Amino acid sequence: MAEGVPRRATGQRRGRGRGLGQRRPPTWEISDSDDEGAAARKVGTQASSTASERRTAAKALRADQVLSRLAVCVDPAILEDAGSDILMEALGTLGCECRIEPQLLSRSLQWSVVRTDPAPSSVPLEVWPEDEREQLLLLEPQEFLRSAVQLSQTTGPPYSTPWLPPNSPARLHLAVIGLDAYMWSQHSSSQRTWQLNKSKEAHGKVAISWPEVEEVLVLLQLHADLDVLLVASWQELSQYVCAFTKALSQRPSKQYRDSQAFSFCTAGHWASGQQVAKDGSGLRGVWWRQIRQFNRVSPAVADAVVTAFPSPRLLQQALLDCGTEQERLNLLADLPVKGHRGRQPRRVGPDISRRICIFLTTTNPHLLLDLSS
Repeated sequence: MAEGVPRRATGQRRGRGRGLGQRRPPTWEISDSDDEGAAARKVGTQASSTASERRTAAKALRADQVLSRLAVCVDPAILEDAGSDILMEALGTLGCECRIEPQLLSRSLQWSVVRTDPAPSSVPLEVWPEDEREQLLLLEPQEFLRSAVQLSQTTGPPYSTPWLPPNSPARLHLAVIGLDAYMWSQHSSSQRTWQLNKSKEAHGKVAISWPEVEEVLVLLQLHADLDVLLVASWQELSQYVCAFTKALSQRPSKQYRDSQAFSFCTAGHWASGQQVAKDGSGLRGVWWRQIRQFNRVSPAVADAVVTAFPSPRLLQQALLDCGTEQERLNLLADLPVKGHRGRQPRRVGPDISRRICIFLTTTNPHLLLDLSS
């Protein structure tokens, strides 16, 4: 016994010495996890880069950022009117750049967005068009009515608009201040007509009524894509200009949002749906999900239906083979449903059986499946 103990102790010490004194030869393992890890890191890097680009683009296209780069050019002829101070004061409170520059059309305002330098790479070119400009032309009531008379006397298309300059890159809008008050001031008869002096060569008068003016407005909208704003005062015009400027500042962000795919359609496990392979594997899961879309259908009930009829075609054929309508409606009613632990097994029931049967056999698209809804 005395000799056995030292032997065991010596053996233990020698074993430990071999473990410490000898190095384990290097080994290499071949595994697909390295490639998968690199691919996962690459995908993660691309996803983070895409998310960063989206955040940068969204920040650059925010309404406040675009508004600070929005330039409103005002023709000097507008400043000659006494009410123009109201307009300039309103533009000054917006935070956009306001310039006093001569325009191609006298008494007009022009909006243009200054592109970022450089623009975010993830922003489509459609969001930052180079020549997208909006222009608002202010007309006196006399000038507008004179042209309206000419348009009302036109027998058919094409309708020529005297305010549209040829080859203009800007989209034109018209604004007339005090048209209604001017027409009422020119009212001289009980026939509700207003007399307008024609050119000096004709030395005659023409009459135009308010319904004819409305007809001209419709013609301009339909045939020339030209909308006319009728305002009563400079205060009302200033409110419209401010609202229009804010709408322009929101346009790039809305266009960028519409150009992007919805995140919940391209990402997320729940949005990916049931994967179906080319060999057909996965179709049973799709059929199970379709059963689950019915109201008050639990996963256990869906399992019972899919187990008995692995495809909708098999269930539809079984329904067609039934002899009577009552047999068809109760085909699934007695299918057993596995209960949870401690619960008694149950059946699918006549209500769910009836709804699934009607769904697969009816030809009436307006038929109500769920009577309790």
